Amino acid sequence: MELIQSLEDRFGNHRVKSITNPLHPEQELLLLFLELEVPVTVLMTASLSTYQMPVLEQWVGREFNEIYFCLPTYWDFENYTNPNSSWIYEWIYKLERFVRDKNTWFGPGHTIPTANPEVPISLLMKQEYFIFLDPILLQKELAPITIQEKTIHFLSVVPIFGDELDFKMGKGTQKFIRKFIQRKNDEKLDDYRHSILDSRLKFF
Repeated sequence: MELIQSLEDRFGNHRVKSITNPLHPEQELLLLFLELEVPVTVLMTASLSTYQMPVLEQWVGREFNEIYFCLPTYWDFENYTNPNSSWIYEWIYKLERFVRDKNTWFGPGHTIPTANPEVPISLLMKQEYFIFLDPILLQKELAPITIQEKTIHFLSVVPIFGDELDFKMGKGTQKFIRKFIQRKNDEKLDDYRHSILDSRLKFF
């Protein structure tokens, strides 16, 4: 696959591994083992970019995407029976199927609820929504890749709380991102993260 080859060229073939989704064997995924100042593991779709998303006019050029979760060192991504860690496999499958089956698109700032009504992602991950963001921590590592005149972008999948969604909807995506980063957050999953609005002084 050309995407895998391009990622191997970028990171080295020892840092790129193709796997089958352990909960949904029909889905191929990629693991990227990235040695940053603090190492992270990236769980990424492998073939979502074969689907051309029907983007709005202002998003022309962003039709091809792969989505990913950025996992911290403590994340036991090989434990497929623990729902506090294995939910990443369930959700990366659901998100890829959703965008394909609905013939829709994902772009930076798009959000999706966990359910209707919303429920926490897991016993540890209390957030009830996901937001798609361009890479923050991995801005350099996951810069777009061009393969045969097709530019593939990488969208992180980031859990957010209900009050954060309200802030984003009321104040706009860019203000949300600025506040998110100001609170020293990025796309790396964090079971212990608090809402960016969780303080005695809520600056709007």
